Amino acid sequence: MASPLDIRPDGDLDLLSLGAVVCRLDPGSVPFRKATEYQVHVSGGEYNVAANLSDCFGLRTAIATALVDYPIGGLVAERVRAMGVRGIYRRFEHDGVSGPNIATVYSDRGMGLRGPTVFYNRANEAAAQLGPGDFDWDAIFAAGVRWFHTGGIFAALSETTPRLIIEAMTAARKAGAIVSLDLNYRARLWRNAGGPARAQAVISEIADHVDVLLGNEEDLQMGLGIKGPDVAREGLDSGTFVAMIDEVVARHPNVRIVATTLREVLSTNRHRWSAVGWVDGEAHVAPVADLDVMDRVGGGDGFASGFIYGLLTGEQTDVAIRLGWAHGALLTSTPGDTSMATLEQVRDLAAGGTARIQR
Repeated sequence: MASPLDIRPDGDLDLLSLGAVVCRLDPGSVPFRKATEYQVHVSGGEYNVAANLSDCFGLRTAIATALVDYPIGGLVAERVRAMGVRGIYRRFEHDGVSGPNIATVYSDRGMGLRGPTVFYNRANEAAAQLGPGDFDWDAIFAAGVRWFHTGGIFAALSETTPRLIIEAMTAARKAGAIVSLDLNYRARLWRNAGGPARAQAVISEIADHVDVLLGNEEDLQMGLGIKGPDVAREGLDSGTFVAMIDEVVARHPNVRIVATTLREVLSTNRHRWSAVGWVDGEAHVAPVADLDVMDRVGGGDGFASGFIYGLLTGEQTDVAIRLGWAHGALLTSTPGDTSMATLEQVRDLAAGGTARIQR
């Protein structure tokens, strides 16, 4: 089945993301209370998609975000450049003591039956201070942007970030860009921002501007208030996800595509992995793969970027789903939140390839 999206064939940017860029501190499999060293990964749910599409898939991407003029901001800017992403920054001065800051996400990898741990320090976060008027969307979109992407993590940061998202989406649609939203419901973030009731009010308003919606059953329930089954356990039943879509499109008839990963966690390092996409009433399901997981963080963003790549390059929908599935799987095999895979590896796995040695 061909994509129902009317994607412009060219533009200065293939994809523009809007969101917060953060530093993730990763002590590997060592719990934080015993850790003595960390790897630093520059990350962010919205940024990861732009970084993956640039580094792995060779597309032209940018991130609109906050940048703070201090050494951590310099680190962020360097990593953004290294991934081939154009930075469109609203800059903030650091006062030398309290901020504003680039947020820190603490996320270890767990091991075996000990699951990963994620917690935050988003105190005085510069990205949370972003709001309408901070970016010249008319100028940005005038150069041509094929796809605009953002997410629920950024929407949860403050009272002003959802209004900035809607401002950007309105400009994107006016300029002919496809608009996508990854719901990415994070209970800890929304707990500090008014809880599920506010999340559903905010995200539902944003979803009215969206063509492509990404999110699993929990995202749909907690982020949009869609009725569904108990979401306490991850699983591979695509039917429960598809059954919820009728209500999604009844509330948000502009949505043409809804997609998500499917994951059954056998242990921290052993997952069963699939994906499903709903396109104009038809469901497409990826194969089931048994994954040996090094680092699960960013797997969903990996799926999103591979799926968007397939749609941007004119692939049939089922092929786009498999590209997202394959890229997300490969991303979990390396440390960090962004891609270390090659396009050749993604296409090979999507076409049924294996992990046999390449000589």
